[in-house]
Amino acid sequence: MTVMTAVAEGREGDQALAAGIAEARLLGTDLVLVNLRLSALDHSGLPEDVTITLVERSGPGDRDPVDAVLDEIEARPGIDRLVIGIRRRSPVGKAFLGSVSQRLLLQSPVPVVAVKPPADRSP
Repeated sequence: MTVMTAVAEGREGDQALAAGIAEARLLGTDLVLVNLRLSALDHSGLPEDVTITLVERSGPGDRDPVDAVLDEIEARPGIDRLVIGIRRRSPVGKAFLGSVSQRLLLQSPVPVVAVKPPADRSP
C-alpha cells in the first residue's frame, strides 16, 4: 500500500502535501510525491518518519501534468490512493477551463482524496 500526492503550485499544493503526509502516517505506509510545480520541491520541511519517494518533472516543456501523475500510478502498482489539492471554481470556470485536479478526479484509476486549503479570512 502506498499513497501518492500530486503537489501543484500554491496553497492547494501545500495543502495536498500536508494531507498526503498525514494520510501516509495514518495508514503507516510510504508516500510518493509527484512534483507538478515548475521549481524543485523544498525538501527541508519533509518529515523523516515517512518514507518518501520524490518524482520531479523537468519543467514547463515536460509532459502534461495529468499524464505525469497517471503514468506514475500505472508504473507503481502499489498505489492505493491519490491525494490532490483543489480550489473553489465557479460552474462557468469549470465548464470552460479544464483543471488538473478535475481531470485527475475523473481519470484516476485509484480513489482520490481531494483537499482544499482553509478559506482566507483576510479583512
